[in-house]
Amino acid sequence: MFDATVRDGVLRVSRPATRWLSTGWNGGRSRADAADNVSVPEGFDRTDLGAYRAERLARAGFDASGDAPVLFTGVAMDHARGARYGPVVAYATVGLSNPAMLPVAPEGASDPTNDPANHPTNDPAIDPTGAAAPDERPPDGGSPRPGTVNLIVGTSRCLAPGAAENLVAVAAEAKAATLLATAGVPGTTSDAVVVGDDPEGEPAAFSGSATPVGAAARVCVRDAVRASLRSRYPDGETPGPAADADHGVVADERAAVFNP
Repeated sequence: MFDATVRDGVLRVSRPATRWLSTGWNGGRSRADAADNVSVPEGFDRTDLGAYRAERLARAGFDASGDAPVLFTGVAMDHARGARYGPVVAYATVGLSNPAMLPVAPEGASDPTNDPANHPTNDPAIDPTGAAAPDERPPDGGSPRPGTVNLIVGTSRCLAPGAAENLVAVAAEAKAATLLATAGVPGTTSDAVVVGDDPEGEPAAFSGSATPVGAAARVCVRDAVRASLRSRYPDGETPGPAADADHGVVADERAAVFNP
């Protein structure tokens, strides 16, 4: 299926001629023999990520040629964990120093769905509240903090068009559900997912949560995330909202809601 090797702060997940879909740096679709998760040092401020990737892979003794997708994280690869079930394997690294919170009912905020003033138009380009979009930068205006929950999910099935993209969503949902239940946060400001499938494998037309691939992915992501979380925070004190994390965002604004 997929092999995993950790060397010099790099997790390499390998399988020949795999099709990959990445939401990380320089992401998108590619075909390569591996995908990588690279741990970066504290205070990391490199912007030439292509050159940095090549340096780190060479230092670890991995082939840096080709289009292998790569993810970056501040989490040490000592905390990487994998889980396998059925036709799926998932690898996770979990760091929560920069949680991204999404309160369903922000404190002191009214619900715009009950306000007639927020239904004057069917034009989605018009925001009747005049509210500005939330700033996506970190609170200090700098580069994103390297907390990060990274996932590499592989399946021995051949995913039909659209099924790989949907598997990214399934994996992200499973990650958010697991973290909410175990750490009180759905993720961080810099999470990323890589999905790989076998172009010569048994065809899978769909990858939703009720399919063999989707159901297995949910189980694998849940268990890999939980295991990495326990490794990274063995005392259970995660830097989520209860611990008042130093870095992160809270989306406590309200959008204008309208009938299409």
